[in-house]
Amino acid sequence: MSDEPDNLILRLLRDMRAEIGDMRSEMGDMRAVMATKQDLAELGADLRSEMHSLRADVASDIATLQAEDKKTRKELGDQIVGLRRAVMEYHSSVIGHGVLISELEARMRRVEQHLDLPAIDAH
Repeated sequence: MSDEPDNLILRLLRDMRAEIGDMRSEMGDMRAVMATKQDLAELGADLRSEMHSLRADVASDIATLQAEDKKTRKELGDQIVGLRRAVMEYHSSVIGHGVLISELEARMRRVEQHLDLPAIDAH
């Protein structure tokens, strides 16, 4: 047999060995960077814990907003009731004054007629 085919095969095998060594090194680097199943399980547990915490925070915020909303609505309702009462009292007062003034004007006319005085409007 000749030396050349053996050398060619030997050279190809050595090249393959070098490439395999490089690949093993790259895979080792990748394994160092990659997360393990344990890392993923811990990350998942942390994520679930955070999600539960966020849900609790959101639920608490919503409950607080609803309570504040009820309180605000009650305060607003009380203010509206007070405003209605004030308007009704004012209206009653104005109507009452109007009735009193009308009664006074009628009475004044009767007194003027009784005393034969000229009406105030006549001036």
